[in-house]
Amino acid sequence: MAGAYDDRDGFIWLDGAFVPWRDARVHVLTHALHYASSVFEGERCYDGQIFRSRDHTERLLKSCDYLDIPRPYGVDEIEAAKAATLAKNGFTDAYVRPLVWRGSGPDMGVASSRNPVHMAIAVWEWGAYYGDAKMKGAKLDISTWKRPSPETIPSFAKAAGLYMICTMSKHAAEAKGCSDAIMMDYRGYVAEATGANVFFVKDGEVHTPLPDCFLNGITRQTVVQMLKERGVKVVERHIEPQEMEGFEQCWLTGTAAEVTPVGQIGDYRFEVGALTRSIAGDYEKLVRGKLAAA
Repeated sequence: MAGAYDDRDGFIWLDGAFVPWRDARVHVLTHALHYASSVFEGERCYDGQIFRSRDHTERLLKSCDYLDIPRPYGVDEIEAAKAATLAKNGFTDAYVRPLVWRGSGPDMGVASSRNPVHMAIAVWEWGAYYGDAKMKGAKLDISTWKRPSPETIPSFAKAAGLYMICTMSKHAAEAKGCSDAIMMDYRGYVAEATGANVFFVKDGEVHTPLPDCFLNGITRQTVVQMLKERGVKVVERHIEPQEMEGFEQCWLTGTAAEVTPVGQIGDYRFEVGALTRSIAGDYEKLVRGKLAAA
């Protein structure tokens, strides 16, 4: 698929029914458009199976709870809808995007409790998120924006509004010829990329930021478990930015990113080493059912 995302063939599941892709529209006074009252998931389907599908659905509904958005459907209903959407569009390998939002209704201020809640599921073919970075390692900028304190936002929700500074950071990175940006947290520790978690390797051990103010990604959790099953020591901790100088390898994890090697962050450089390549390869096998799951 190519071209604008509002001008494609196919079908989108919207509030329990399929509508032609180009007809899946909302009103300009939709509350979510003005006040970011929406949550979403990003999932990948491999060979006809969505990887950790139910975990994604449960996180979507938990995000609804964080944002005080009534759950529009139950887990089993959403699972069935995702499978039906893939089948309707004829995909066995695809990206899956469920979205829940507050629509237009009697409320058009900050409060929106009287407005209806909507849900949509779209699927499309989407290749490597960072292009050829899986071979040579992605180049990342260091963002000037920081992930905020969990006292200021529902930082453990996958909520649309939390990605505003991610978009700004990624735009700034791309303007410098980078694929993405690493963000620090509100305390100055290394946090995550704009849409992926980060891992570092030093002396055979893996270090990754403690997800105490940002999303603990499902892919991140999967990779941590894979490393532990290999007998690799995984240290989840606060990481100072200057520590990146001493790390040997680095990779990103995320549903879209999968496992992507990193070659450079700012002035810090990393090798695309054996552990990075091995984990990336084993993750690819795992999601396609060719490696025994935990």
